[in-house]
Amino acid sequence: MTMHSSLKNAAKIEIQRNVLKRFERVDKLKEEGRWKEGDRGFGLPKTKPE
Repeated sequence: MTMHSSLKNAAKIEIQRNVLKRFERVDKLKEEGRWKEGDRGFGLPKTKPE
């Protein structure tokens, strides 16, 4: 079975996401020093992706 032509180049394209997953937001907050161990993972402040 062959791959559809629209999917051939999809692996080469790197997409910039504008929404971070929760663990990515926590990692970013740790880097910025805005996260303390023991803080809750709900109601996190907004973070901008790089």
